[in-house]
Amino acid sequence: MSALTRYRQEWFGNISRDTLAGMVGTFALIPEVIAFSFVAGVDPAVGLYASFVISVVIALTGGRPGMISGAAGSVALVAAALVRAHGVQYLLAATLLCGLLQVVFGILRLHVLMRYVSRPVRTGFVNALAILIFSAQMPHMLHVTWHTYAMIALGLAIIYSVPRFFSTIPSPLICIVVLTVVSILYPMPLHTVADLGHLPDSLPHLVWPDVPFSPATLGIIAPYALAMASVGVLESMMTARVVDDLTETHSSKQRECVGLGVANIAVGLFGGIAGCGMIGQTVGNLRYGGRGRLSTFMAGTFLLLLMVALRPWVAQVPVAALVAIMIMVSASTFSWSSLRDLAHHPRTTSVIMLATVAVVVGTHDLAAGVAVGVLLNGLFFAFQVSSMLTVTCTLSADGTARNYIVNGQVFFASSDSFADAFDLHDTARHITIDLTHAHLWDMTAAGMLEELVEKMKIQGMQVQIIGLNSATSTLLSRHTRLQGLP
Repeated sequence: MSALTRYRQEWFGNISRDTLAGMVGTFALIPEVIAFSFVAGVDPAVGLYASFVISVVIALTGGRPGMISGAAGSVALVAAALVRAHGVQYLLAATLLCGLLQVVFGILRLHVLMRYVSRPVRTGFVNALAILIFSAQMPHMLHVTWHTYAMIALGLAIIYSVPRFFSTIPSPLICIVVLTVVSILYPMPLHTVADLGHLPDSLPHLVWPDVPFSPATLGIIAPYALAMASVGVLESMMTARVVDDLTETHSSKQRECVGLGVANIAVGLFGGIAGCGMIGQTVGNLRYGGRGRLSTFMAGTFLLLLMVALRPWVAQVPVAALVAIMIMVSASTFSWSSLRDLAHHPRTTSVIMLATVAVVVGTHDLAAGVAVGVLLNGLFFAFQVSSMLTVTCTLSADGTARNYIVNGQVFFASSDSFADAFDLHDTARHITIDLTHAHLWDMTAAGMLEELVEKMKIQGMQVQIIGLNSATSTLLSRHTRLQGLP
């Protein structure tokens, strides 16, 4: 299938289902975008404008048809610290830099690094995200009247009970409608969305961040932009993988990374907050039949239409409804099975998961948590592989020749164990090192073997290396002074 034919199929191959799925998905998008906007500490308009722009742009530029992206999720948690410290204008500048970094990530194919994010790290990432989402609701549940707690309880009851009897309309939307009607009919001391900030009353327009164009500004926004870019790519790649599995299709992760970067650059220019793939909304879109780019486009377009047309009504939504929704999101995001698995999975797996959670919760930096998890995973893997290295030896009947048989992988983590297995003061004069069942991976291993051979020769031993595979032979011949290699 040619690129043009495939692109046309992705847009117009499922028009009716994509249109309806995108419109239904918008209802699930609205409450979460507003809720994550106040998590990030920005006006709802900032998140809503961003979600509109991201959906429209990434429908054109992204690599995963049927995937919903918006200004919600872990990126909002990263952005919150920047908004508190420096304000919204610095957030817009960081969003522009975030998008640029994601385009660079895609061009450099850094998305392949996702292969090194193991399952324990992904589980820790998800669990930490759930904990941070819940903790972000605490300020809205402290120093409030009992009315707030009653409304939150009612909202949770609606969210969890309605789907048992009725699933056409998402229960979070029903929660918002019911709690808003109750608060209007029975006035009570409750905070509303209007108290959180300005809602959109017009189409978004081009803006430029009102910050000094200086190295000092770059120094402020760069760490946050890098964290937002890394977390956004991570969550988007995880979402794309979910869609691949559910639809049994493949997608271009490089194009998705570049497309996300272009979308976030556009978001920054239209006064929005950076976004990423949204797993919950994406799965809902697929459930309602959305498979193409048109569903993504419709989700954003219909979102803006609803928000501008229904602005006066949305302003009256009680914050308690959003808190209830975010508690539900937190509970559904957390991998509860991972707690049970702590007793059954290998200890190293549990340590990796718990360390990822601890770093993220302690620093509120999701990228740092993933980095620590990946590092620990690499260290544990290297230790496990290095411990599998064995070196056995046999001595000839006359005691003049010794044969060392190496089994396993020789690299930086196992090179010391490899060297310790050889007796440099051996009385045998003829030494054979058999590498038939071994592989040398790096310069550390090659240098260690060269050093061993040279020391043995100084002791008057004759050394022969046999059983080299082609890769090991090439490594030794190019980077050592060993002679006579095949």
